[in-house]
Amino acid sequence: MANNDDLRALVRTIPDYPKPGIQFRDVSTLLLDGPAFRRTIDRMIALIDPDSFDLIAGIEARGFIVSAAMSYALEKGKVMLRKPGKLPGKSVYIDYALEYGTDRIEMHVDAIRPGQRVLLVDDLIATGGTAMAAVQLLRGQGAVVDRALFIVDLPDLGGAQKLAAAGVEATALMAFAGD
Repeated sequence: MANNDDLRALVRTIPDYPKPGIQFRDVSTLLLDGPAFRRTIDRMIALIDPDSFDLIAGIEARGFIVSAAMSYALEKGKVMLRKPGKLPGKSVYIDYALEYGTDRIEMHVDAIRPGQRVLLVDDLIATGGTAMAAVQLLRGQGAVVDRALFIVDLPDLGGAQKLAAAGVEATALMAFAGD
């Protein structure tokens, strides 16, 4: 992980959200700074070989922002991984467990051709539940997913390690330990 202290300084910490004891790392303050957001996307792109994947998948909602900017810059197609009921066409889904409940993500059934290589992108990796569900959903449709990019990693929560155990290399621009 390169020195991204300039970007790190723009990530706001909101204590006790969504529950007491959680230090929520909010990238919306980073996104408010146009030049910093551009540097974020440029630095994420510098971490990957654009020829190593065909599509970029972004997880709703902040992952859409990051993946759309990367898709635009790299001229790659973008797969939307959405919350339930948001896609107009036929979709496939996966249910997954969260720390405090369950959730579901969906994608269009025809978004992936078997064998397509997909880069997974989101704003933050914490426990890895949503990212793992995204990998399983994409792979279930025949995608090859072996790389994921994030702005922020919360390494103490183990999400990147879960992805690694599933054969997905997870990389982030910055980490906030102890959170």
